[in-house]
Amino acid sequence: MVSKSARSITVLTKPLPVSSVSIYDYKPSPETGVLFEIQYPEKYNVFTRVNISYWEGKDYRTMLYKDFFKGKTVFNHWLPGICYSNITFQLVSEATFNKSTLVEYSGVQHEPKQHRTVPYPPRNISVQIVPINRNNWEEHSGNFAEESLMGPQEIIRKEKLSHFSDNPSEIPAANTSAAWLDYRYNSTEYETTSQPYWWSNEAESSEGEEEFVNAVSSDFEASDVNTSGKLMPEPPSFLPVQMVLTWLPPKPPTAFDGFHINIEREENSTEFLTVSEDTHKFVAELKEPGKYKLSVTTFSSSGSCEVRGSQSAKTLSFYISPTGEWIEELTEKPQHVTVTVLSSTTALTSWTASQESGSNSTIVSVVSLTCQKQKESQRLEKHYCTEVNSSSSLIENLVPGAQYQVVIYLRKGPLVGPPSDPVTFSIVPTGIKDLMLYPLGPTAVILSWNRPFLGVFRKYVVEMFYFNPSTMTSEWTTYYEIAATVSLTASVKIANLLPAWYYNFRVTMVTWGDPELSCCDSSTISFITAPVAPEITSIEYYNHLLYVTWTYGGDGTDLSHSRMLHWMVIAEGKKKIKKSVTRNVMTAVLSLPPGDIYNLSVTACTERGSNTSLPQLVKLDPAPPKSLFAVNKTQTSVTLLWVEEGVADFFEVYCQQAGSGQETNAQEPVTVSSHVVTISSLTPATSYNCSVTTFSHNSPSIPTFIVVSTMVTEMNPNVVVISVLAILSILLIGLLLVTLVVLRRKHLQMARECGAGTFVNFASLERDGKLPYNWRRSVFAFLTLLPSCLWTDYLLAFYINPWNKNGLKKRKLTNPVQLDDFDGYIKDMAKDSDYKFSLQFEELKLIGLDIPHFAADLPMNRCKNRYTNILPYDFSRVRLVSMNEEEGSDYINANYIPGYNSPQEYIATQGPLPETRNDFWKMVLQQKSQIIVMLTQCNEKRRVKCDHYWPFTEDPVAYGDITVEMLLEEEHADWVYRNFRISYADEVQDVMHFNYTAWPDHGVPTTNAAESILQFVQMVRQKSAKSKGPMVIHCSAGVGRTGTFIALDRLLQHIRDHEFVDILGLVSDMRSYRMSMVQTEEQYIFIHQCVQLMWQKKKQQFCISDVIYENVSKS
Repeated sequence: MVSKSARSITVLTKPLPVSSVSIYDYKPSPETGVLFEIQYPEKYNVFTRVNISYWEGKDYRTMLYKDFFKGKTVFNHWLPGICYSNITFQLVSEATFNKSTLVEYSGVQHEPKQHRTVPYPPRNISVQIVPINRNNWEEHSGNFAEESLMGPQEIIRKEKLSHFSDNPSEIPAANTSAAWLDYRYNSTEYETTSQPYWWSNEAESSEGEEEFVNAVSSDFEASDVNTSGKLMPEPPSFLPVQMVLTWLPPKPPTAFDGFHINIEREENSTEFLTVSEDTHKFVAELKEPGKYKLSVTTFSSSGSCEVRGSQSAKTLSFYISPTGEWIEELTEKPQHVTVTVLSSTTALTSWTASQESGSNSTIVSVVSLTCQKQKESQRLEKHYCTEVNSSSSLIENLVPGAQYQVVIYLRKGPLVGPPSDPVTFSIVPTGIKDLMLYPLGPTAVILSWNRPFLGVFRKYVVEMFYFNPSTMTSEWTTYYEIAATVSLTASVKIANLLPAWYYNFRVTMVTWGDPELSCCDSSTISFITAPVAPEITSIEYYNHLLYVTWTYGGDGTDLSHSRMLHWMVIAEGKKKIKKSVTRNVMTAVLSLPPGDIYNLSVTACTERGSNTSLPQLVKLDPAPPKSLFAVNKTQTSVTLLWVEEGVADFFEVYCQQAGSGQETNAQEPVTVSSHVVTISSLTPATSYNCSVTTFSHNSPSIPTFIVVSTMVTEMNPNVVVISVLAILSILLIGLLLVTLVVLRRKHLQMARECGAGTFVNFASLERDGKLPYNWRRSVFAFLTLLPSCLWTDYLLAFYINPWNKNGLKKRKLTNPVQLDDFDGYIKDMAKDSDYKFSLQFEELKLIGLDIPHFAADLPMNRCKNRYTNILPYDFSRVRLVSMNEEEGSDYINANYIPGYNSPQEYIATQGPLPETRNDFWKMVLQQKSQIIVMLTQCNEKRRVKCDHYWPFTEDPVAYGDITVEMLLEEEHADWVYRNFRISYADEVQDVMHFNYTAWPDHGVPTTNAAESILQFVQMVRQKSAKSKGPMVIHCSAGVGRTGTFIALDRLLQHIRDHEFVDILGLVSDMRSYRMSMVQTEEQYIFIHQCVQLMWQKKKQQFCISDVIYENVSKS
């Protein structure tokens, strides 16, 4: 079998043909460019280029074009004004095989197209206006012979050439005359599209002439009578003028067949003329005054394509007045247009224009852009909703909040030039009024406000500023937007607020403009939301102490950044017990007298509000009587006395013979309301078991028992002698003990002069009034039953052991003195070189030795203490609020000290260190303190006592996050007064700073300066009457001069209302809150001297009052 070799053939298939074609002008250059858009089957249709074939006039052309994208391309290679016909498109496929190229063309299935490009416009278009001499009007008004017309040289001799551009007209239209135009041009062939009745064609020119005008020679003399003796007609009020319009052909290469001349008068009479391509000049006589517009365009019409005209290169305008005066077109527009807003209702416009512009007035056109953006029913302004034109540069009747656009036109007579570039300006809104806040519980408020009567705005924007615990940032956030309405009032409810939190709310009005304007940032109101009510969770009572525990909010409630100040725990019974607890602690211990029913509540307190828990009723059982004694025994009676503890309505006393067990031998119970009772009708020489039970609110206490025996009837003489000797021995021992007491503690007098009603004992009775002293009253003040003072001496020695130092550490000392006896008391205390003062001051040194101060001993806090031996107690120290949760971040060497008006009236602190000055200002701001008393100088005896923690000048200085600005500084003889303004975020606080400079460290002012320091203390007290927050007092260590100042301030207020003082008790009380208060014995004695001066001044005031009263009585 013979095999034959195979032969392969390469075949290139034809692409599918174009189905439809569209041709458009290329807008950037319609004279030379077109946009081709072809459609063809896309699926399985592969081609590389497009073959374009067409006839350019009589020439056939074809080209391959590959720049088609999605069937579209811009073809910018044609000539202007040419008719392109029989335009077809073929898709071309190309391939290369064995170094040979294969090409296949698709067929032509679409309808051939034709297109004419736009011709270029004529060039150098100009117009010439020639007035006709009035003296030659008579000849011109007759039948003119062709030879009487002037040549071009005569026309040029009178011409006045102007170039104009198109502009809007504001001239009122005049009545159109029946004939206002005669014309001629330099071509023997012309065509008019219309010839209205007011046309008057003159004879055509000869071949040698270039232009014709309807004019007469200026040399012709005017005459009332012609040469034939006939009367000449009167010349009209308006003499016709001649207009010469010239131009050049369009730039080559342009195919064109003629020109279109468009003449428009008063915008309502138009004449359209067509002239041949050889005509380049047009002459016409204008017979009517008015405003004229001229334009000349090129047209192309040869071929089968539609006729196309060029774009209008230039429109010329001018005005001819009824008197024959003509005004050139204004072509210059105003430059550097600016608008200056003078007020919320007026603005002033300004611009510049050259002197060559020829303008004699302007038009200021104003329109409100805001009004165009609003619905008609919502418009708050009406005046500039449509364009308002004025000749004044001052724009009035503007509305706050609106945005306006101003355009300036130059004007010359009735002609108005082109507009300036528009200028946009806005009027800032005036902002809301009467912003009010109404709280709705701890988590919601209502904001209400009024809008100004005159104003335009788009919306209200409600914003709030607060510390966000989630992001740990403080910033303004938009809470709500309210669309503008015509209502004069608006309100919004803001919910989901944090309790006990500081908020700042702002309501601004936002305009419609671009960019938006808003007003005003000052439309703000601050508020601290109320706290939620705490919930009491636990109540326990033992050892006369009530332990209360409560919760606040949910489990995740964080109080570190809230504005919670403290908790107020109140137990209200027959006596009202209050205790303030710092916000970070949710437990309290109250010392409540037993036997009463208390209404217990816990109140969460902020600066501006509070919220109280549901009250809890606590009933405490009465306490049994304390220290039951039997005295003044006889054969048939015995006197029982005891000390009441807590609240008691009455006491029940019951006595029964010891060991009898028979009811017949029992005494009837005795009910008494006092602390002493005498039981009579007893059997001599008999022992009795007696009990005393306290009753309160119908509840009995546990009884207190005592065994007493009555005296025998007769006694053996020997027994009498022995008894007498025993009594004498007891008396001798008692005298020895008393002698030891006198020698050891010379300040104790013989049992406070035997029977005195006030001295130290264990029964504590609280007196009503502002922060009273604790008075210890002995039950013996009520008795006259004791035979001698020896009982008193014995009991004092029994109950108070003066050598027990542990007892002194845990209790407060007291030594009240009547002010009438104060002069003698000081003389007695000053004997033997102030020996008794020294004894009292030694006792004060034992106060507070066992009170802990762990926070001050932490390693990170030791550097914050100026002195290592002056440390704040933990229970009374001031705690800083800090976002830093590190241990020790809340520490500052400062303690709360109770005052005459408040349990936290003062803050005693050390002089700030450079490391603690920021913490000092933070404490002042957080505690809302408005008074700082500085009792030291920064440097004393070449030693630094305190940091200069305030600005040296009036320029603000930042101390951490707090900015301090000194507003005022006044120097006096012994002190300096300064006024500071401290700010943090949006919180601003004014602080008064009193710096006493005449007080030495560890010492006191001179004797003559006692009155000066009292004046200083009283001045600070008067300034503090309107202040908020505790008064911050500091010297160097914050104990010596600081404690002396606080003591004098409290005593000034106390002496005003009382007739006694207890300086020992006062200093003891202060030392139980901060160690070493009143640091030296010299300062302790100085306080006594100042009290003596206070009392003298008070007695002087009493004397003056008595004299005035006596004089009034006599009159």
